Amino acid sequence: MTAQAGTGRTNQKQRTRTAIVAAARELTGTGAEVTMPAIARAALVSEATAYRYFPDLPSLISEALAGVWPPPAEALVPVADSADPVERVAFACEFLLRGILARQGSVRAMIAATITRPETVTTRPGIRFGLIDHALLPLEDTLGARDPDGFAQLKRDLAVVVSAEAFFTLTDLCGLDPDEAITSAVRTAATLTEAAVRANA
Repeated sequence: MTAQAGTGRTNQKQRTRTAIVAAARELTGTGAEVTMPAIARAALVSEATAYRYFPDLPSLISEALAGVWPPPAEALVPVADSADPVERVAFACEFLLRGILARQGSVRAMIAATITRPETVTTRPGIRFGLIDHALLPLEDTLGARDPDGFAQLKRDLAVVVSAEAFFTLTDLCGLDPDEAITSAVRTAATLTEAAVRANA
């Protein structure tokens, strides 16, 4: 095989991979159900070809979502000047859940895949944790210093609420519409934060 042929094959593989990721990224932005067959069809490749490049759906979705979510500091710019952790957490919660709503097909697919295959859980982005950490920065030198265990517990409590799982529980099982679900989750996140601040005042 000539070097030119080898380079051509490498380039074709890269184009195929790029097409698959682009198709996945476009599909995740629609909020529709995200599956490997649907992504393969959109990329104009066979499902078998898609699996040759990505061993499972979570790894493909993870790559497709890379760079789609802004870093926490950028996401929380609207409350950057606020020292109120309650306000900051409420904003972070709404930001995350609005993003989940816009990409719910891919988020549902990721959750489903990691439940049935726990070994793939490391492919989940974990965006909530960065947002929660950044939102609680004003408490680092107060609650974080006085009661590190309590501070860690607050972060864990918020991780339960500021989450796709909480959002889908409210919409799927409690019957709330998306806006009602977001309002409910934001209220709970704010209440948890306010209680922790008050208890350590």
